[in-house]
Amino acid sequence: MAERLNATVPILQLLHMPLVFQDIQCEPIDDIPLHTLTVDPPPTDRPAPLHPDLNLAIRGYALTDTYLGLVDYSGASDSDAPKLCTLFADERIPEITAAYQVHDWDWSSDSRGTPISSPAVTMVALAAQPGEIVRTPDSGYDIGQGMDALILYASQTRLTLKYTRDDNVIYGYTVHLENICVDPQLLALYEQCDEAGRSRLPAVQGGEPLGRARRSGLSVCIRDTGRFMDPRSAKDWWDE
Repeated sequence: MAERLNATVPILQLLHMPLVFQDIQCEPIDDIPLHTLTVDPPPTDRPAPLHPDLNLAIRGYALTDTYLGLVDYSGASDSDAPKLCTLFADERIPEITAAYQVHDWDWSSDSRGTPISSPAVTMVALAAQPGEIVRTPDSGYDIGQGMDALILYASQTRLTLKYTRDDNVIYGYTVHLENICVDPQLLALYEQCDEAGRSRLPAVQGGEPLGRARRSGLSVCIRDTGRFMDPRSAKDWWDE
């Protein structure tokens, strides 16, 4: 937990203090549940930090100028799909403050491609209170012992959740969370499992805390069988 700044600290010293003082709401969550589950083989085909399907920073994303609200698409929907409103305890539909296009990936050259244009939006930024607890999007899926998802990748500022027990995004739903203060206890558990060979990974139940929102909110994207979907779709992800 960050300590209060001492008023006697010189201004020049404050300018060079670590970023933790700019995000003092990033503190551990009391009594956060910690679980692991065995992972179905095979393991990911490269280290998770270098995998463009697990670490969204490898792909990157570009800001796009478009409608910042929920969109009504026609067609069927999966009632068991993860619901993004459950990212928050009050299950609200938050303000969408920005929209992005995640970059495609050229697997033949193993390099970043152009921004994905269909759908037109593949990631949104959501308004949240600084320090607000961010929770696992609830779903109708049970991957074992009442858990909804595995954590396939975690860093201090991002998480990748997978709603099956596979160490890949090929089948089922994947949720990427960006610009989140990942709870340090959960991050430590992920790093321990990763270093041990990923035969087990952290598992989370719908509604369980993952971390806290940063000052600028958080960003989210969702995938179905690997394909990036429009997170603004009302019928698919927001129970509208």
